[in-house]
Amino acid sequence: MFLHNNKFIIMASTLQENNPHSQAPKPNFMLKFKENLIFKSKWAELNGAMGDLGTYIPIVLALTLASHLNLGTTLIFTGVYNFVTGAIYGVPMPVQPMKSIAAVAISNPEFGIPEVMAAGICTAGILFVLGVTGLMRIVYRLIPISVVRGIQLAQGLSFAMTAVKYIRNVQDFAKSKSGAQRDWVGLDGLLLALICAVFIVIVNGAGDDDDDRVDNQESETGWKKVQKIIFSLPSAFLIFLLGVVLAIIRGPNAIKGFKFGPSKIEVISISKHAWKQGFIKGTIPQLPLSVLNSVIAVCKLSTDLFPEREVTATSVSMTVGLMNLIGCWFGAMPCCHGAGGLAGQYKFGGRSGGCVALLGVAKLILGLVLGSSMVKVLTQFPVGVLGVLLLFAGIELAMCARDMNTKEEAFVVLVCTSVSLVGSSAALGFLCGIVVHLLLKMRNMGSDGQSCSDVLWFHRNP
Repeated sequence: MFLHNNKFIIMASTLQENNPHSQAPKPNFMLKFKENLIFKSKWAELNGAMGDLGTYIPIVLALTLASHLNLGTTLIFTGVYNFVTGAIYGVPMPVQPMKSIAAVAISNPEFGIPEVMAAGICTAGILFVLGVTGLMRIVYRLIPISVVRGIQLAQGLSFAMTAVKYIRNVQDFAKSKSGAQRDWVGLDGLLLALICAVFIVIVNGAGDDDDDRVDNQESETGWKKVQKIIFSLPSAFLIFLLGVVLAIIRGPNAIKGFKFGPSKIEVISISKHAWKQGFIKGTIPQLPLSVLNSVIAVCKLSTDLFPEREVTATSVSMTVGLMNLIGCWFGAMPCCHGAGGLAGQYKFGGRSGGCVALLGVAKLILGLVLGSSMVKVLTQFPVGVLGVLLLFAGIELAMCARDMNTKEEAFVVLVCTSVSLVGSSAALGFLCGIVVHLLLKMRNMGSDGQSCSDVLWFHRNP
């Protein structure tokens, strides 16, 4: 951590300073931060910024309606989180709600804002300690890649199944329940969602980063010119913009009820009882998910998508910890990074830290200008459209498991995924995956020249 121009700047472990001849640690990392925020493609980065909203909006909206979360404060802090993490990592590192804590708060009226913030602070403190001490790096290096892929596949399929519910059924986010089947026709109808899904498939295809497929200028025909225009459209941004227009049409009174100016930011008072309930009901179920999906799976996915960028388990664990150790005291929703959000933003074109920084600036402006009155528009946003964005983010994350080349690896992946989905617990799926991995290695011990140490020391993640 450096103090420069009266501002604290957190250095991730990805930015090393190993020059013994330098007299003082000059802030050359500021240049690195600027480089991390440079857009690879303006429209693609703008489009990629929308890729995480299918997860972000429903959970934030549900917490606001069910638990009286301060939406304005949450927008301000998550906007800052987005900008800072984009500058540090140089990849579209998402900022997502802590889902287990949110699920408890939505389903249990007695689990209020003090308990939610206590759970977020406790989870953040543990993650920060794991990062600072280097323990998270050891955990990351020891976990087999097949188990990581199993967690990613389970999370991706979970997102996809939730997305299908959003598309097919009317949702009551305040009660976290699905209602009657959605009508075919309407401003939030099934037909609208299907049209949006077809549009994304036509524009983005299967998500291949294959921009050269229509770039052969010498033999470019009229149809190829049309293809080039279609494939370059910012599909997610256009769909989100459509959703905003439809939200205004569905609830025109929401615009009249806008109150300009930020919400009042106050320090949350947390009692001993709230600390206890927050840790038992919030931190304990959230911690395994944060370690597995918010740190380990994110680092592995980032390495797969951006091999030229070094995103370490230590730095990710520390940024998740610091975000919540600061924001939760003021009532901002507990947040983490997430492999699903990273996959979604990459799916729609996010390739740099500028992608999430742009999203952060938008959140910050909305939080400062409109504050909590934004909830009136969000309640009218077509849920089926959000479901479409979430569906493709989930599919992109699930496809990470396609690189398992052996039957043994695929077996571990499927065991881990099956238990995670059926048991609704990433921690349980992780434990079963580890056990199965060890049993398979022990079974093959000696036959493939493997020693006992080869069995106990897993294949390291890069």
